[in-house]
Amino acid sequence: MAFSRVRSFRSSGPCLLAAILAVTAAESRPAIAEAPAQSASRSPEGDWSLRDGDRIVFLGDTFVEREGDRGFIETSLVASHPDASLTFRNLGWSGDTVWAESRGVFDQPAKGYERMLALVRELKPTVVFVAYGRNESYRGEAGLADFRKQLEKLCDDLLAADMRLVLVTPHRFETADAAASNAALAVYSQAIRDVAAAKHAGLVDLFSQMPTTAAAGQKLTENGVHLSNAGYAEAARVFAAASGHPLPADFAARSETIRNQVVAKNRLFFHRWRPANETYIFLFRKHEQGNNAVEIPQFDPLVEAAEQQVRSLVKGTR
Repeated sequence: MAFSRVRSFRSSGPCLLAAILAVTAAESRPAIAEAPAQSASRSPEGDWSLRDGDRIVFLGDTFVEREGDRGFIETSLVASHPDASLTFRNLGWSGDTVWAESRGVFDQPAKGYERMLALVRELKPTVVFVAYGRNESYRGEAGLADFRKQLEKLCDDLLAADMRLVLVTPHRFETADAAASNAALAVYSQAIRDVAAAKHAGLVDLFSQMPTTAAAGQKLTENGVHLSNAGYAEAARVFAAASGHPLPADFAARSETIRNQVVAKNRLFFHRWRPANETYIFLFRKHEQGNNAVEIPQFDPLVEAAEQQVRSLVKGTR
């Protein structure tokens, strides 16, 4: 599989693979589930209810990348479908836009966009959540038409591979200038809703469905922009409800063990597709440490085993 090469902000990488192998349980490592027998094509109603065998990809900006570290949304979806064999892969990239501007590495954004599409297709997802719009909203009305045009292009490029799409609106700001920022974000969120309707895609409307305040003593964001754990827990409720499986009030407390395993799995996959020191492993200094590239695919069975453990935990808590 061809993977995007970028320097991760996380500290570990291929050099730690031996240690990871040593501490990973020596359990069976099943292959990723085959695609569902039914077509993955979008429905006329934009339905995205998850099906047994679905392979789900999260694609987006900082909101998506940090979800990989928190695991609230993925946990809510896998736990609310205990009889379904589901796989989840997180391709979030902090600071990204619909043009894949953060994914160009040493190339232009257009090349990053090509690599992004190639990676999504290689994962063969049946469902893709697309979460953009926050960074683009800083351009205001002047950037709205370009954003919508590129979001439509991204949808068309993904739908060409017969995937079910779910568009996600950004959650609100809690910054000092939140009123003005959210006014701009509202316009972009409406554009996302319009594109979802036009493309017969599903929708998770965080902008309109997430609460604007958290429980006493908590905040929905860490810094007014990026969600806190409390914020991700609320976002998970919106995702689950949109899938037709509302969460019980005590879900977060009862699912902590599952969420920790989800995060562990996501960490392994992160090192698989965004290994540290990629300049030395794959790019212009690979003559120095390129021999370590053979270790990267060895993450695959570890990711699959970790995901199987998630499924086992879900079935055990039914």
